[in-house]
Amino acid sequence: MYYKIKVKDYIRVPPSLFDLDIIEAILTRIKKKYDGHMSQDLGIVIDVADVNEVGEGVIIPGDGSSYYETSFELLSFKPEMQEVIVGKIKDIVDFGAFITMGPIEGMIHVSQTMDDFVSFSKEKTLSGKESKRTLKIGDVCRARIVAVSFKDPLNPKLGLTMRQQGLGRLDWVEEDVEKGDKKDTKKVVAKKGKK
Repeated sequence: MYYKIKVKDYIRVPPSLFDLDIIEAILTRIKKKYDGHMSQDLGIVIDVADVNEVGEGVIIPGDGSSYYETSFELLSFKPEMQEVIVGKIKDIVDFGAFITMGPIEGMIHVSQTMDDFVSFSKEKTLSGKESKRTLKIGDVCRARIVAVSFKDPLNPKLGLTMRQQGLGRLDWVEEDVEKGDKKDTKKVVAKKGKK
């Protein structure tokens, strides 16, 4: 999920940026400090949305830089458990598929790709034995986040599934909806015929 997060921090502006407008200098330093930052609290910071308030600058002896208490807003992607995402398959290996969703990748274990016996081929595809469905690099899919780990803050791990109703490659979802509509229509027709 994408969020706009309000943050308050002391921003260090070095003397090399003193020639810039104070807001521009602070914005430059916030971007340097926070762009691409990953943490459990903030998620993955994408950009600085706005600088709201800048306090009076303080110079600490021996440093020469100014420090400003600043409140600002960050745009962030924070994956949440049970969230449904749409992403593109980036790579397929024998144990599963890697899917890109916004600024991060997640992994779909081979057992979670479809409700079928799945095999891996040298052409980097996953194929269902009975359904004959295939998953390949570049496919756009809908998946649900079932595991989130920030143990390694520089490389968060996301586990996903596509084995639930309404999930999978987008054309599979459409096929399933059409099959469901046909079944429902048959039930309605059968009930009307009994009267």
